[in-house]
Amino acid sequence: MVKRLIEEIKKKNAPVVAGLDPVLGYVPEYIQKKAFKEHGETLEGAAEAVWQFNKGIIDAIYDLVPAVKPQIAMYEQFGVPGIAVFKKTIDYCKEKGLVVIGDVKRGDIGSTSAAYATGHLGSVKVGSTECPAFNEDFITVNPYLGSDGINPFLDICNKENKGIFILVKTSNPSSGEFQDKEFEGVPLYELVARKVAEWGTGCMDGSYSNVGCVIGATYPGMGKALRKILPHNYILVPGYGAQGGTAKDLKPYFNEDGLGAIVNSSRGIIAAYKQEKYQKYGEQGFAEASRQAVIDMVKDINSIL
Repeated sequence: MVKRLIEEIKKKNAPVVAGLDPVLGYVPEYIQKKAFKEHGETLEGAAEAVWQFNKGIIDAIYDLVPAVKPQIAMYEQFGVPGIAVFKKTIDYCKEKGLVVIGDVKRGDIGSTSAAYATGHLGSVKVGSTECPAFNEDFITVNPYLGSDGINPFLDICNKENKGIFILVKTSNPSSGEFQDKEFEGVPLYELVARKVAEWGTGCMDGSYSNVGCVIGATYPGMGKALRKILPHNYILVPGYGAQGGTAKDLKPYFNEDGLGAIVNSSRGIIAAYKQEKYQKYGEQGFAEASRQAVIDMVKDINSIL
């Protein structure tokens, strides 16, 4: 699967992923009003508003980006209707030829991880039929239960040619409370990175592994050190733009071939129309603002490669 991701990155010359992390505050008022008129101020109404918002953005950017990353929590908050829109969004993105990275951050004991892996990347057996559930191409995974929690995902990756991005060093300010703590002189995030490299050797797809990792753009020094430990693992890089990461910060995450990393922007793209830079588009032009934000982001990142 990482081979396909790389092909899409090369084809579109865009090592970027658009985070589809909608909250109602991002959805233009006219879309909300229409959805509430049809479904009331209900979970169904909120989910419909999110769907129409997502669809507008996807239609505007699918030819520019290789991948999208819907964050499941932003859909779960709207209950069952929200989860239905999460699935609907995945299916629509796949129809448009996009690689889908489900930002689900799953990780538990073996049997539970196996169920998560089956639900998000594989197929569940119902009688004599194999039924895919969410069917993302990649998902994000939390490694802090160790190999027992990761191995079921590796099994599915190999069986289905899917991929995972394992949390190594996250972009949030308090990540260092645990991730930076040292054990025998080595920070925890580095120990996790070494394990990711080890896990990845069993899931190669060409020059890179289907096992990638997550390293925040807000820690370029750490990114540079971890890149050396993870030469064959793709890095999903959150934290660009709204969280303070800059294009200059991103260079250490890439290998000399210009590959090896894909940079995420969520509200910087989907809520672009709210930024002063794109205010000329207005609410009615929210999708066009998102498209321009992608064009600007791609140009910015490619300037350092």
